[in-house]
Amino acid sequence: MGSLETPTAAENGSAHPAGNGKSPSITAVEAPPEPDVSKRRRSSVLPLEVGTRVMCRWRDNKYHPVKVIERRKVPNAIPNDYEYYVHYTEFNRRLDEWVKLEQLDLDSVEAVVDEKVEEKGATGLKMTRHQKRKIDETHVEGHEELDAASLREHEEFTKVKNIATIELGRYEIETWYFSPFPPEYNDCLKLYFCEFCLNFMKRKEQLQRHMRKCDLKHPPGDEIYRSGTLSMFEVDGKKNKVYGQNLCYLAKLFLDHKTLYYDVDLFLFYVLCECDDRGCHMVGYFSKEKHSEESYNLACILTLPPYQRKGYGKFLIAFSYELSKKEGKVGTPERPLSDLGLLSYRGYWTRVLLDILKKHKGNISIKELSDMTAIKAEDILTTLQSLELIQYRKGQHVICADPKVLDRHLKAAGRGGLEVDVSKLIWTPYKEQS
Repeated sequence: MGSLETPTAAENGSAHPAGNGKSPSITAVEAPPEPDVSKRRRSSVLPLEVGTRVMCRWRDNKYHPVKVIERRKVPNAIPNDYEYYVHYTEFNRRLDEWVKLEQLDLDSVEAVVDEKVEEKGATGLKMTRHQKRKIDETHVEGHEELDAASLREHEEFTKVKNIATIELGRYEIETWYFSPFPPEYNDCLKLYFCEFCLNFMKRKEQLQRHMRKCDLKHPPGDEIYRSGTLSMFEVDGKKNKVYGQNLCYLAKLFLDHKTLYYDVDLFLFYVLCECDDRGCHMVGYFSKEKHSEESYNLACILTLPPYQRKGYGKFLIAFSYELSKKEGKVGTPERPLSDLGLLSYRGYWTRVLLDILKKHKGNISIKELSDMTAIKAEDILTTLQSLELIQYRKGQHVICADPKVLDRHLKAAGRGGLEVDVSKLIWTPYKEQS
């Protein structure tokens, strides 16, 4: 979903009669037999092995290189008739999907590449730097000490999307990634979510019955911000454990490297909603630890696909820094950031810092910028370095802010998105109740 269009029937490998809907007249002429060379080629490569690389017709009707991740037999079909779960090597994993055989160009098949890591025994196993990085990025709770074999097992388990679509409020949304829902949902391609309490069900009728009983019209928790039709709710994971866990299940469908915490007691969830006469409808959220030793002011951030490209991601980031200012602390997001998260943060840091540098008269230090913005000094330094606005002279960093250069960077950074009206924020920092 998001900015991608739904593939048409033809792109999915099926075709329907055109025109008035009547079947066209058919002359009884047999199709020319398939050349022997083509038949031999087809029989020699089918079924495709997991790991095979081949060209595949995508929804833009062009062929792109893919790698076969998994395969499954087509029910009631000929022996070698499989569907294949493929990863488009040019694109993000969120576009992985099941495709039919006719979408694949069998003349482009490459031999299977064995990418398995050699095991050196359970005790003497050493990881490459790449494997260590993969563990750090995946970082699923309880799996921090994964060896390479266990990591492969985990990646094998999560490589195929288990839920294809969800229904949330008035939207049907294509999912992007695997999410570890309870085993009883393993056979579901679609889940139905209550948009207020986030309980999920297998069938539409279950959701309809639930909605008649559910008395929530907004996320459980305290409304800490309202400006126009936008509201922000603070949800304590300890007080609303089921809601917090359901939110994590939902978010994992759209975040590749999200840590799925079953123990949500340690987190606060800030849920952004669009409000109307039917209730407050979730558009996105961020979470943060109640107590972070690393100065993290945000653990996870998501704007749901139907609401992306509307400035909500930037709003959520700005909101997290406004909370840090209220706490009198500097903050930084928890790493690793997703690809979209990193882009959003770089854009936010760039706009905030350039705005200050453009208006400020005289010299200003990184420490002063940090105090003004609640942005961690390291994030300010890397942002200014990427913009080539900082130099190292006589043992210290010096900011070089030429007005024309600032204007050029500001123009490239684009618009800042929705503004947080601090006067509408009614909030006190979290304190553990005794």
